[in-house]
Amino acid sequence: MDDHPAVLRQVAQLLSGEFQVVDTLPDGHNLQQIVDTRHPDIIVLDVSLPGISGIELARQLTTAAAAPKIVFLTVHDDPDFARAALATGALGYVIKSRLASDLIPALHAALEGRRFVSRSPDLEEVR
Repeated sequence: MDDHPAVLRQVAQLLSGEFQVVDTLPDGHNLQQIVDTRHPDIIVLDVSLPGISGIELARQLTTAAAAPKIVFLTVHDDPDFARAALATGALGYVIKSRLASDLIPALHAALEGRRFVSRSPDLEEVR
């Protein structure tokens, strides 16, 4: 989920070789409906979305018994954002500048129940 159509296309294209992409959404309005009907194993969320933040969406999603795993994909190379995102129960925090190298490994780690945080000098204290 990302509010930039070009990023949504890029992520879907990157993942389509290894994962089944159930849907792409520009905001959180229909996310719960998608989760309830399609039961995705994992969701890629942006921290900054129109209307409701990805962090709040993750909080809502991770309270369910069969909650999907969450990996954040964001421009925020900031330890405060990363800590807040991971505090929701998310297992991944990938910065968009490392999308091509980090997103697929982050998804595999999350599916295995392991945490993944992009390598960045600003995020070392969170790793």
